Amino acid sequence: MVRSAALLALLGWATGANAAIAGAVQQQSTNWTAILMFVGFVAITLWITGAAARRTRTVSDFYTGGGITGFQNGLAMAGDYCSAASFLGITSQIFNDGYDGLIYAIGFLVGWPIVLFLVAEKLRNLGRFTFADVASYRFLQGPVRSFSAISTLFVVSFYLIAQMVGAGQLIQLLFGLPYLYAIIVVGGLMMVYVLFGGMRATSWVQIIKAVMLLCGATFLVIGVMAHVGFSFESLFAQAVAVKTKLALDSGLSAGDAAAKGRAIMGPGGFIKDPISALSFGFALMLGTAGLPHILMRFFTVPDAREARKSIMWATVWIGYFYALTFVLGFGAIVMISFNPDYVDAAGALRGGNNMAVMHLAHAIGGNLFLGFISAVAFATILAVVAGLTLSAASAISHDIYASVIRKGAADPSKELLVSRITTILLGIAAIVLGIVFQEQNVAFMVSLAFALAASGNFPVLVMSLLWKGCTTNGAAWGGAIGLVAALMLTILSPVIWVAVFGFAQPVFPYSSPALFSVPAGFLAIWLISVLDRSPRGAIDKAGYSSQRLRSETGIGVDDPVAH
Repeated sequence: MVRSAALLALLGWATGANAAIAGAVQQQSTNWTAILMFVGFVAITLWITGAAARRTRTVSDFYTGGGITGFQNGLAMAGDYCSAASFLGITSQIFNDGYDGLIYAIGFLVGWPIVLFLVAEKLRNLGRFTFADVASYRFLQGPVRSFSAISTLFVVSFYLIAQMVGAGQLIQLLFGLPYLYAIIVVGGLMMVYVLFGGMRATSWVQIIKAVMLLCGATFLVIGVMAHVGFSFESLFAQAVAVKTKLALDSGLSAGDAAAKGRAIMGPGGFIKDPISALSFGFALMLGTAGLPHILMRFFTVPDAREARKSIMWATVWIGYFYALTFVLGFGAIVMISFNPDYVDAAGALRGGNNMAVMHLAHAIGGNLFLGFISAVAFATILAVVAGLTLSAASAISHDIYASVIRKGAADPSKELLVSRITTILLGIAAIVLGIVFQEQNVAFMVSLAFALAASGNFPVLVMSLLWKGCTTNGAAWGGAIGLVAALMLTILSPVIWVAVFGFAQPVFPYSSPALFSVPAGFLAIWLISVLDRSPRGAIDKAGYSSQRLRSETGIGVDDPVAH
């Protein structure tokens, strides 16, 4: 039970803000330096939003931003993906358990080569605004687009609730502002960015945030390395010595203390169950390739070549960021473990379990740099929430309204109006849900969002792109089965069945369902497609050759896909 709960909480740490502040949250004194820096960030991004709004007139402008370069899109992807929770949660995990924290950096990074080699170029050649454009390319539009839109809304909703709750608690933790104010500020700014600036403004918010995050983390790493004489050997040796001394101070024998100190350089501190570890890895890697707000970013660049560049640059920046978190975690062990300003008499971090990097920032750069890092954390949430909202609004307006209800003949101005109305409704819903779930432990929602994306979206995307035998019924019903399997297994898992419903034992013993629900999705698509003898199934299979030609070469992409 404890291990399962820890697994979910840690999964959330790396992906959503809520779990980054899992555990006791202690509201800090109002940090005016951080607030002023954040106001500066907001002023710049609102100016950009105003400029973007003047250039956002068509549906294409709203969904794609009119095209940016692969380098810029790679930065925006990194800004969309590297959450504040990763920054706070992973560094604190390494501060507590050492080497084991690296599993998050590896898990989230290795999902990107899958995106690069399996779907990037094909996605850009076949799609226009959403990943449903690709999944439904050779199929009957209604069923597959309806599934894709529903799946997108499920993934975004769970992710969005977790981000909103996390935003309120993080602001309480870092800025000293009340929860309600933080929720309203985040929801209001999110609506402004998406409503007026669309993808163009959202992209630049994410780019600015990524640059701020990477620069701040780099400065911190330089400070850590300067402290240890720019020697990694010295950094790790000092970290082991610190952990050994802490163990000695707690009353352990010299031998046991030395063993505990060395343990931070090895794996196995948590996730000892191999099934849970595999399932956890599945969710991290494949969930990345199924997140709708990440897949949507492929359509902001002008062609497949720039899409490949986007992924390569995103991989560089995301890999660089997660490598920095590893150094920051060990640096925190060395620089703050014995400082009473940052830890209490029992050795616990002041302010909460995830304050390691914040205390490290203060130790290296004082109040000014602490304010900067706090502002970066809040900006990070805004960037992620804006991306999520845009993908959900696109699913409603483009996939449901324009493609299913209006059968592809929607008036562009009305489609744009539907997008903006949806954005307002989503913003209001996000604020309300953030308030409703304030007191709830929503860590499972982040893990569920990744599991749903891996179990529903990813199998449909891969099978529709790579398998000739896939049919409309197989894609729509098989994807739905994967989606429902992930949802049901999560409900029956210890995190909901025991922790929320109060039952003594879980029906499903593992916290992450991906190891079971992802194969269920693939198997269901295969089986239903093989058994599908309908006339429509024959049309779907016959259309594979032309789909493959376009996905591999891009021939014919220019006319229908104008950005």
